[in-house]
Amino acid sequence: MRESGSPLLGAGELSAYGRLPGPRPHTGAELAAVTRLLAPDVRTVAVGHGRDGASRAAAEAFAAVWRARGGTVAAVVNWPETAASWLRAARRLTEGEPDGWVMAAALPGFAQLARRLRHSTGWDPSRTVAFASLHDSRLPALAGPDAVHGLRGATSGGGTWEIRGGWLVEGSALGAGRGRLRG
Repeated sequence: MRESGSPLLGAGELSAYGRLPGPRPHTGAELAAVTRLLAPDVRTVAVGHGRDGASRAAAEAFAAVWRARGGTVAAVVNWPETAASWLRAARRLTEGEPDGWVMAAALPGFAQLARRLRHSTGWDPSRTVAFASLHDSRLPALAGPDAVHGLRGATSGGGTWEIRGGWLVEGSALGAGRGRLRG
């Protein structure tokens, strides 16, 4: 566990970034890229999603594909866009120490959850893959670069991205051997 204290975002921190977009329905190319980023090293995943329809549908689609490929879904955890502490969702996502995580969510809710995950659990963002709803250069600033360093994800067109420090790096810059998530 990490140090004590609250990792919650203040209202001023959220408003500093203007209107943040909500998740859009996932695409087939995006789902394939999320799955490709995890395979073949990861067998057991925990899936997290916001409660909006697009995030829920993306999480359900991923879980179905993962199970059909013979993978195990250890947990499917959802959270509201605003919460008092985020601790319950963080603990449920990390129970049983899955090999990896998949996230589908709106930016503000996930930024808060990522802070709680890094602050209070053994979650590793470099073992986590996200849907395109988190493909936003404001994520490292909202969550904190250490909270999401190594997080990878898919674009709606099937490309990839990664958070390195305070930067969102597009797939073409990831380099050879970086297309797969290592556990």
